[in-house]
Amino acid sequence: MRRLMNMVLVTVGAMSLILLTNTASSAQKLPKRITIQATAMGTSTQMGRNASVTLLIEELTTDEERAGLLEAFQEKGNEGLVNALSKMKSKGRMSVTGTLGYDVAYAKIFPQPDGSTVLRMVTDRPVLFGERWASTRSADYELAGVEIVIGKDKKARAGTLYPAARLKLNKKNELELQLYQNPWNLVNIMKR
Repeated sequence: MRRLMNMVLVTVGAMSLILLTNTASSAQKLPKRITIQATAMGTSTQMGRNASVTLLIEELTTDEERAGLLEAFQEKGNEGLVNALSKMKSKGRMSVTGTLGYDVAYAKIFPQPDGSTVLRMVTDRPVLFGERWASTRSADYELAGVEIVIGKDKKARAGTLYPAARLKLNKKNELELQLYQNPWNLVNIMKR
């Protein structure tokens, strides 16, 4: 369990790209809401568990909002990022079976050279009363994120759900994604 709790994923993709990738896209109002449904399948210690995930995207994050998130992270680290996310206007909702769901503060679509698209979403994770009251370690992991790759072929869809995470700079000044539990694989992804 301790190994799981201390697991650190250094990533140039996933969460670091969510906030640090330089994009040329500007503020983008969507003509209509994007709905994505998927099945989250547990990995490692959650193997055999699954849940339905529904993502609703009303609008995309602007470059100015992204710059504000970067500034907040540079000033106060993960805590600053969580505070900035909590003050942002909702871009959509994420709900997982068994939860009420919560607002998503950051949503961005990245077109890829091969014609596929990558959708990245991040939000401040609502920490449950029991987590705060019992002062559990999970309360320190206040972010949740999703990355979905949608290929031109409907079969070329894959994704990852990070249910409880935090960002940190290591001694080499590289961005690390620390997870409280293992990421969940997203399968059976349907975009509507």
